[in-house]
Amino acid sequence: MNPALETLKERGFVQQCTDIAGLSALMDSGPVTFYVGCDPTGPSLHIGHMVPFFALRHLRDAGNVGIALLGGGTARIGDPSGKSEMRKMISYEAIDANADLFRKQLDRFVGFDGETSYSANNKDWLADLNYIEFLRDIGRHFSVNRMLTFDAYKTRMETGLSFIEFNYQLLQSYDFLQLYKRHGCRLQIGGDDQWGNIVAGMELIRRVEGAEAFGLTFPLVMTSDGKKMGKTEKGALFLDPAMTSPYEFFQYWRNVPDADVLKFLLMFTFLPAGECRSLAGSAAGINAAKERLAWEVTAVIHGKDEADKALSGAKAAFGGGGDRSAMPTATLARARFEAGYPVLDLFVDAGLAPSKSEARRLVQQGGAVVGERAWSDEKAPVGAETLDSDGELVLRAGKKRFVRVVAS
Repeated sequence: MNPALETLKERGFVQQCTDIAGLSALMDSGPVTFYVGCDPTGPSLHIGHMVPFFALRHLRDAGNVGIALLGGGTARIGDPSGKSEMRKMISYEAIDANADLFRKQLDRFVGFDGETSYSANNKDWLADLNYIEFLRDIGRHFSVNRMLTFDAYKTRMETGLSFIEFNYQLLQSYDFLQLYKRHGCRLQIGGDDQWGNIVAGMELIRRVEGAEAFGLTFPLVMTSDGKKMGKTEKGALFLDPAMTSPYEFFQYWRNVPDADVLKFLLMFTFLPAGECRSLAGSAAGINAAKERLAWEVTAVIHGKDEADKALSGAKAAFGGGGDRSAMPTATLARARFEAGYPVLDLFVDAGLAPSKSEARRLVQQGGAVVGERAWSDEKAPVGAETLDSDGELVLRAGKKRFVRVVAS
């Protein structure tokens, strides 16, 4: 097998391939141009989007050419794949703004040099399509019966599939055709929920151009306890630091289940596979492996400086030294402490509880810690004597969430 495909397989990326032997032979014959698409339906990428882009870097580093396709056109419709209901429509202006943000985030991660990797936007060929001509030239190659055999459509037929969404597969297939014509693109990669769309695009290229193309999909990553990878109490694990702080991003990886450490080291870092296995191979050293995982992923997404700060903040929170200023910080009025800060208000104001009822539950269950003291009386206020000489204290909610409070 081609070394680049061996790397992807070894690191857990390969779920399905339309013709692994044929693709391997094509890669052995020279660089292959491939693409991965992403619809800018929100203001930031999240870590669930990134599996194919980690694969893009491995394939690019092996000498192939990667295209990151921004779906400025397809986002106007919305992909039904993996969705239980129709996406909410957003304005064209919002889609364009999101596409700009996505491109900047991907540029930081991939490093678009215009030769081995670059971005494109399907808005360039979809926005002004003539619908009648599109149906005559492209739609005639699609069988409705065939389309309905794919899981993306079968699942939605039970809950309701709009006609606008039904067109999505034609548009994504047209993307593959356009990239083949414009750039000689022979391979599409993506999550396994894209299998039907990818296969349809390959078939369109074969019918229109008489050429062979390939598809490669990756598993939809779940944690060992059955949860969707990258989901937090606040929602998705976003790349935008304003939506998910580097510290919160770091802490997510630091707290993954033990059983997932090797899988995540292989998929979400660029450490050699042997080093990943060595790090995760010792039960006694699993916490060190998690810390390394958290640092590596944070460094890849946010940069080494932010990874260092997050690591230092985590060490301070967990009592192992470090710099408390790197922890999530809430600045609150000192006068509140001097008057006796109601503990439920304190945890809400510090952002550790969304409401007083949640704060009350936290106290009653023994998960509210003020400084080094577990706070068990929901009616007992937190006084100024709890502050240290710098006018600070650390609040903890459960074992994993900390906030440095600065009284001013």
